[in-house]
Amino acid sequence: MQVNDLLEPNVRIRELKKDRVNFVLENVDISFANSLRRVMMADIPTVAIDMVEFDTNTTVLPDEFIAHRLGMIPLVSTNCDEAIRYSRDCTCLESCQNCSIELILNVACHESRTMDITSNHLDVVVRGGFGWREEVDDGEEIARRSENFGHPVGKNDPSVQPVLICKIRKGQELRVRCIAKKGIAKEHAKWSPCSAVSFEYDPHNRLRHTTYWYETDIKKEWPLSANAAEEEAPLDDEPFDYNAKPQKFYFEVETDGSLGPQEVVMKGLTELQTKLANLVLGLKTDPPELDTLGGDAATQLPPANGTLPAQAAPRATGWGQEASPAGWGGAAGTPGSSAGGGGGGAGGGWGTSPTGGGTAWGGSSGSGASPPAGGWGTNTAAPAGAWGAAGSGWGTGSPPRNNTGWSSPNPQTQSGWNV
Repeated sequence: MQVNDLLEPNVRIRELKKDRVNFVLENVDISFANSLRRVMMADIPTVAIDMVEFDTNTTVLPDEFIAHRLGMIPLVSTNCDEAIRYSRDCTCLESCQNCSIELILNVACHESRTMDITSNHLDVVVRGGFGWREEVDDGEEIARRSENFGHPVGKNDPSVQPVLICKIRKGQELRVRCIAKKGIAKEHAKWSPCSAVSFEYDPHNRLRHTTYWYETDIKKEWPLSANAAEEEAPLDDEPFDYNAKPQKFYFEVETDGSLGPQEVVMKGLTELQTKLANLVLGLKTDPPELDTLGGDAATQLPPANGTLPAQAAPRATGWGQEASPAGWGGAAGTPGSSAGGGGGGAGGGWGTSPTGGGTAWGGSSGSGASPPAGGWGTNTAAPAGAWGAAGSGWGTGSPPRNNTGWSSPNPQTQSGWNV
């Protein structure tokens, strides 16, 4: 029973009919076999009636009962992946030819007998006929539909028995409008293309996964299935292998007619492959985010300490400052803690400069004497300063070589607004 990892998976079809297939799947893990079973039942899209509007209902059954029966009627859904859109992916306001199929049911009994209303009474409304509320452009899905797409399974086929909806007598009538949409069985069982999917492994119970209850003789009370002929029977004194794993899985897939058995199996494998690919993609690490500024802009972004590298500093920035790499417009070449901030050029701001560059707002540089450039006072010898200082701020003065601020006359050292 041990699975050989070197062997490739193998599928052997034992029986194929119009609505069912029986095959043997070998050299796979039990988790893969069960995943395939679940995907075929719940993840393959089909078309089913999703909304029912009642115009007249004088039968003995309530509206909800009939609506549920209509929803469970299988509809032909060949090539459903490409023949119709999901309603959530369509741009229409309510329903259109691209995302839905409209069917009508209009039956009345005028004779003194019991009349059966079946799925053969459901008729698909073509475009331009009664019922469509809006005209939309045909999409690519319309051309990919088969001739009987959306019709009840077995309609007008004498070899297929129709689905009974209800029975009426003379004077009773049922007139409804149905909208069929695309979906999967995870949303509702009516979208499942399969009526039954089963698989069996280890028919001789060699792995002891099943515990049989019996009275006298287990072999007589629990007869073997037909799949037991595919494997050799174990000996009575054969030792139990704790490491054994199942190797063969006997599948029986029965459809409701909306999709063929071959299409169900192939689409199930495709859907399972897609899910595994999305899982692998989701487990991969995200690539590093690219700089949204592009080019060399990333090298000009300020570091975490708020300072700029010398080669990235502009000629003139801020409020009347000149070539200041540190703090808020501090003196060039000095750290922000010693150079003045604020609006200083060669000196000035809220701090003091130990080199005699100057201080802002009337401050002094160490000795208490007036600095070469100051705040609100004026000093004609100052190279640059704050408001009212010589050659800077809102006023202008002498010398003009380092004038900054608004309306600065020197375009090489100018900064601020209205330069």
